[in-house]
Amino acid sequence: MLFFTFFQQLAEKNQHITIELKNDLQISGVLHSVDQYLNIKLTNISVNNPEKYPHLLSIKSCFVRGSVVRYVFLPSNEVNIDKLRHMCRQEAKMISDKEKNNSNIMLHTFVLNYNELEK
Repeated sequence: MLFFTFFQQLAEKNQHITIELKNDLQISGVLHSVDQYLNIKLTNISVNNPEKYPHLLSIKSCFVRGSVVRYVFLPSNEVNIDKLRHMCRQEAKMISDKEKNNSNIMLHTFVLNYNELEK
């Protein structure tokens, strides 16, 4: 959810980004919106290699499925690396804590079931 929130904040600022797709196509445009699957909607788009993709020159906005995105290039002034690292660590800790709690619940359930078998 960390990157979803991060991209949502960029969309609210109408930030200009470039995305590279898995087929090597690079599209630049204004980030209009992003959803929880990291699907991206861009407006005012341009293709970085118009000679190779002339059929895309007339398109002004597009929707890109998140699973086909290889990279997202962002302006360096919009990325607070220290804050991003801190948030990544917090999210990793939350996931780790959740997994520990789930394993404790599973162990407790196993012990209860095992004790019932002995009766």
